[in-house]
Amino acid sequence: MSTRKEIVSGFYDQYSEDERLSRSRHGQLEYHITMKYIHRYAVKGSKILEIGAGTGRYSIALAKEGMDVTAVELVESNLAILRENSKRMDKIASYQGDATNLGRFANDTFDVTLCFGPMYHLYENDEVNRAIDEAIRVTKPEGVMLFAFISVFAIMYANYFYGNWTAGQKENFTDDYKVRHFKEQLFTGYDVTEFESLFPFAEWYLAFSEKRELLGSTNHLLYICRKRS
Repeated sequence: MSTRKEIVSGFYDQYSEDERLSRSRHGQLEYHITMKYIHRYAVKGSKILEIGAGTGRYSIALAKEGMDVTAVELVESNLAILRENSKRMDKIASYQGDATNLGRFANDTFDVTLCFGPMYHLYENDEVNRAIDEAIRVTKPEGVMLFAFISVFAIMYANYFYGNWTAGQKENFTDDYKVRHFKEQLFTGYDVTEFESLFPFAEWYLAFSEKRELLGSTNHLLYICRKRS
């Protein structure tokens, strides 16, 4: 059977991730809003770690603003683009690596940790928990972590509403409507309550948290939390 890395790399080797945040209005809005949230916590001189950096759209932009950025990316083809686009930049370092093992970095290193890609492609509970634990470990006390995840309901409406709804239901839900996660799924989705349960120690920080019915209407959601001392 193919490994998670092989499945994920096979997809991104054929997909233009470098254009995703610029070629459509949805991508442009995702980038603009995400940067607004990053700038609430990161300033010039901040030490930033981006886990699952893709082709570096966020990492490169933040490095240009004077932040000290470290980018980690699983997929070699994405990493090659990131390195090409950040040549001769002295505020960014990039590494090939997996969110579940950040052993190259010491504890309490980064002011802000961004985890925008890995939660889409982690399926086993132990891997999900290791990725979260690693992000917490390398973040400084009182540092902030931003995790992106995909709404399972957005997957259903985006991919199956005008197609085979039954196939989407079988792929994303069990017979008793629990959310399914498995690596051949490629992109895995969460409902908000399930994702919150991964962070029992943190509060939910979203500007429109009082309108929880809106949280499933978009593909990408941000969970923002702070590491306590």
